[in-house]
Amino acid sequence: MIDGLAAAADAVLMNPHALLIGLLACGLGIVLGALPGISSTMSLAVLLPFSFVMDVEIAMVFLMGVFYGSVYGGSISAILLNIPGTPGSMVTQLDGYPLARQRRAGDALTYALFASTVGGVLGLVALMMFAPLLAKAALLFQSPESTALMVLGLTMLAYASPGSTYLAVLGGIIGLLLGAVGLDTVTNQSRLDFGIPQLQAGVNLIPVVIGLFGLAEVARNLESPQGSVQGVRDLGRVTVKWRGLWDMRFTALRSSIWGIVVGIIPAAGSAIAVSIAYAQEKRLFQGKEKFGEGNPRGVVAAEGANNSCVGGALVPMMTVGIPGDSMTAVLMGALLIHGLRPGPALFEKNADFVAIVYITLAMAIVFTVIWAALALRLFAKLLGAPQRLLMVAITLLCVVGSYSVQNSYFDVLVMIAAGAVGYLMNKVGMATAPVIFGLVLGPLLEENLRRSLIVYGSWSVFFERPISLALLLLAGANLAFPMVGPWLRRRSA
Repeated sequence: MIDGLAAAADAVLMNPHALLIGLLACGLGIVLGALPGISSTMSLAVLLPFSFVMDVEIAMVFLMGVFYGSVYGGSISAILLNIPGTPGSMVTQLDGYPLARQRRAGDALTYALFASTVGGVLGLVALMMFAPLLAKAALLFQSPESTALMVLGLTMLAYASPGSTYLAVLGGIIGLLLGAVGLDTVTNQSRLDFGIPQLQAGVNLIPVVIGLFGLAEVARNLESPQGSVQGVRDLGRVTVKWRGLWDMRFTALRSSIWGIVVGIIPAAGSAIAVSIAYAQEKRLFQGKEKFGEGNPRGVVAAEGANNSCVGGALVPMMTVGIPGDSMTAVLMGALLIHGLRPGPALFEKNADFVAIVYITLAMAIVFTVIWAALALRLFAKLLGAPQRLLMVAITLLCVVGSYSVQNSYFDVLVMIAAGAVGYLMNKVGMATAPVIFGLVLGPLLEENLRRSLIVYGSWSVFFERPISLALLLLAGANLAFPMVGPWLRRRSA
């Protein structure tokens, strides 16, 4: 392996063309990830054709740079605009945006960069050292375990969301119902589409995300002239010291481990990882620190798990040929086009290419740090624009971002409707993030649930398999804790 890494380093790091491509790809990925409505998956899918004319080494440098850069870039819009650029950054905004409102946007971005780097490095280490072992562990998760894990992820996010836990659960149920809209994949029957032809393909995630988090924020700001955006116009300088980052080391480590573990589970993705990592940190420091009001620990927990998922999701793709998430599915398609089939044989027949993957991921981490460090103040100054100009810009981004997904005016209407719903949900103190997670996980949850019942023929399978039973018990504990916790505290008092 050491010889392979040395050869890969010589082929990539000593190639000025590869270094320039990697640097530009990371910068492009950060920009695309930060733009509302353009996810990491979409960034990779749109830019994938450019890699077809490149050599496989250069193509991997390009795609990995866009991949990792866009994952970090999602935190920028989540912190500065309260609009998550990627699904994994939806939890980042819970504390990142309140920090920005406190004129600490630069601090929030610094914490996010620190956690992203720690998570990326640990994800790379896990990919290099434990890939075969972790892949075997991931194979233990069949459809019952995957179903239970998604239920746990939804309840974890409900617990982590500010406000009432049960209102957050209701939001998750709304998201699950939205995920069920469209033609049934098995029976081909229409479900919840109310006779609207555009809904037969289902509800598109991107317009809903933009509406709930973008347009709803515009509406809240218009209602109150001294709203959230007005409060972050004077940002000042970055005040985070090395001591402050050092104090967050264990939070970054714990959340990165969660990201790695969840990332190697096929189809789990960063959405579950960040919700679990954030919920665990909130539970660990319950009573000592407040979350959801601008706690840097919340930003570190979310971004550490989000970026460590990159290395974790690459494990099943490379070792067993199963994409860890939608982004690695796009990467897998690129490898197939270049004549490389991910799987156990990849490590035996193309060991040099495996080493190139390690090197390119390391390059992407370094280049992302460079870009973020150089442009940190530029990103922070984005919120120094006049309030009316910023509101117009955000509205235009919402419209363009929702339309550009499928070039559909109907998606713009969906975005507007989601914005109205998000505004009302905030009025009643109901968290909006569980709606998105329910929409993301709903189809996967339904698919694994139906497959489990078809294969095993009984609901008892979820309680007969140890892993799925343990995950369901944890999910039940999350729902029961808000009711049992106060009673236990009264008893102890």
